[in-house]
Amino acid sequence: MKTLLNFIIVLTISMQIQAQERLISGKVTDETGLALPGANVVVKGTSTGITTNFDGLYQIKAKDTDILVFSYIGFISEERVVGKLNTISITLKEDSSCLDEVVVVGYGTRKRTYVTGSVSRISSHQKSQNKQKAYQNKLANQIQYHTATSALQGKVAGVQVNNSASNAHIVIRGTSTLSNNSEPLVVVDGHTVPYHMVESINPNEVKDITILKDSNATAIYGNRGSNGVIIISTKNKAEVLTEPLYIVDGVPIKKEHNYIIENLPKQDIDTKTSYNKAEAKDKFGKIAKDGCIVITTHQGNFRLNNQESYAVIEENNFERTSLSPLSTFSIDVDKASYSNIRRMINDGMAIEPDAVKIEEMINYFDYNYPQPTGEHPFSINTEVAKTPWNTDTKIVKIGLQGKTYLNDELPASNLTFLIDVSGSMSSQNKLPLLKSAFKLLVNQLREQDKVSIVVYAGAAGVVLEPTSGKHKEKIINALDNLNSGGSTAGGAGINLAYKLAEENFKKNGNNRVILATDGDFNVGASSDKAMEKLIEEKRKSGVFLSVLGFGYGNYKDSKLEILANKGNGNHAYIDNMQEAQKVFGKEFGGTLFTIAKDVKIQIEFNPNKVQAYRLIGYENRMLADEDFVDDTKDAGELGSGHTVTALYEVIPVGVDSKYLKDVPDLKYTKPEATKAYSNELFTVKFRYKKPDGDTSIEMVHVQNDVVSEASEDLKFATSVALFGMQLRQSKYQNNSKVEDVITLAKSGRGDDKDGYRSEFMRLVSSYQNL
Repeated sequence: MKTLLNFIIVLTISMQIQAQERLISGKVTDETGLALPGANVVVKGTSTGITTNFDGLYQIKAKDTDILVFSYIGFISEERVVGKLNTISITLKEDSSCLDEVVVVGYGTRKRTYVTGSVSRISSHQKSQNKQKAYQNKLANQIQYHTATSALQGKVAGVQVNNSASNAHIVIRGTSTLSNNSEPLVVVDGHTVPYHMVESINPNEVKDITILKDSNATAIYGNRGSNGVIIISTKNKAEVLTEPLYIVDGVPIKKEHNYIIENLPKQDIDTKTSYNKAEAKDKFGKIAKDGCIVITTHQGNFRLNNQESYAVIEENNFERTSLSPLSTFSIDVDKASYSNIRRMINDGMAIEPDAVKIEEMINYFDYNYPQPTGEHPFSINTEVAKTPWNTDTKIVKIGLQGKTYLNDELPASNLTFLIDVSGSMSSQNKLPLLKSAFKLLVNQLREQDKVSIVVYAGAAGVVLEPTSGKHKEKIINALDNLNSGGSTAGGAGINLAYKLAEENFKKNGNNRVILATDGDFNVGASSDKAMEKLIEEKRKSGVFLSVLGFGYGNYKDSKLEILANKGNGNHAYIDNMQEAQKVFGKEFGGTLFTIAKDVKIQIEFNPNKVQAYRLIGYENRMLADEDFVDDTKDAGELGSGHTVTALYEVIPVGVDSKYLKDVPDLKYTKPEATKAYSNELFTVKFRYKKPDGDTSIEMVHVQNDVVSEASEDLKFATSVALFGMQLRQSKYQNNSKVEDVITLAKSGRGDDKDGYRSEFMRLVSSYQNL
């Protein structure tokens, strides 16, 4: 008896142990390895369950004998016996066949047929049946569907369509319980659109219309769906909507942001002018093919907050020579703006005016300037001609040519690749393009050159210690192994890259960090001001910086421009492999080897000859006149073989111009121009420092008042400048047309051995046809 009792006790304890719950954890992913947040994990046959977090992770208590059921909308459910496992991770397979039968609502999922009272639907087949039946009853003229909303009249319970002379007003669930704002939310092919746009849908394109009416169903859309939701599916997912282009204070607004303009407070609007399709296309080009609405605000400085960021540019105005004869600016060889604009045009996008930096567009192209022959590593070249877009003014071209060094002549390089591998870099035109671009650079390295690779996402780390250019395969393998994911700790990456570059510093060598990113820093030091302070400190190390921008959607041009300007470096935007070949192939030396730093230009115009002048572009590079001789002031850098071109438009003395307004006479100062140098138009003063120097060296060049026939280079440079002014809606473009740009560019195309000028002409033609 005692033995039997002991056996029962042991059995009971064993059963209790067997039945004891423990914590089971794991991850739910799809077949591509992506996490599935919100997946259901349920103990089969019970109400115990949990959903996965944002990273697809879960924790649930279960017994050995329990079965876990893993499910997710649109995927085939999986079951797993817990057994002795503490971790159970599942990959769910997609079940596309069931998606059309499911309606996702705010409180879970339902079969479409089960959501009665909450969802009403009218299909294209039903519409056809209704028309046929009406015809048979000789009432067809009463049920002709001139608009998509007409199909709802009298056909969907709880939906009232009030037709007026101008449009139809839809009320869902009746009017008695609704506020004055009773417009339902409209969703077309998965995209929310302004309510009034439903009238623009071609009814023949409509596949079906679904109405969400009850409060639970519309919880999917939050407060936006409080007045009901109209979900419209089109047959071919075609672009069935036409919306006018909005231009607000000179800024074209992308159509996906039109809702912001439609909600612009009326009290902020100064004027509002509408153009029909024909008028808009004639005035603004194909970009306004669906009509245009031009709005000016009282403030006159509307800026749309989108994910791409550009520094605000205020166009240079004409300056009176008698009051301000000096024009001073920092040199700029950055070319990012042109390739970024090219990307926008090729993608059919509206161009943000602040993305247009005319000097970067002009300097994207090479010009036929002679190589320097004297003690200075530069030649200064000037030219004066009639302005193509204004017969009352003259155009002045100032061109600098940096000395070209062959790659074998360049000193040994200590290069640190600083690569953004955060989640924002995952798209094809970012990290994958970046890897291919860097391989072009690696293939040109010599044995004496060394490369390190630092990456950053949520944190920063070294993935390749300094490696000789002799071991190209090792460097390329390190690039190939990079993957994207996580947040963006740009500041930490910069600190680590400079630390590595300083540890391996080559005296009399080329020490450079090459940063490749979309600029979307969001961890640690990330604001433009914080980045500026950080990079100003780092440049004291003697390490130079090249900044390469990639991608779009969240491209932070303003941040990358600051890094390049303050880091003694240059800035390029790589939109395709052709551009990568240009930056790392054709311009290898200029990209990587600096021949002069803190380069400044000061032009003194002769008031006997020049009434007023304006510098075209360089708005973000202007310096105070006293900064020209101040060696502590930072300025631009020039690389091997680089050319720099600046254009001025000048108003000669004695010419009446609408761009000049009267100024009052001075009481205490009477500006008088000296009669000496009467034939000189202007003097160019040029200052630079050697890459390792602290004291500037000055060059001087004088231009007489001689107007000549414009060279091919000047014709082409002015065509690029004119296109930039048109993109910026400049008040100085003098009503010019895109055809004027193309004509001018053709006359200045010249030899064009690399085809870049021909590409520009094709780009302008593409913009004309947008």
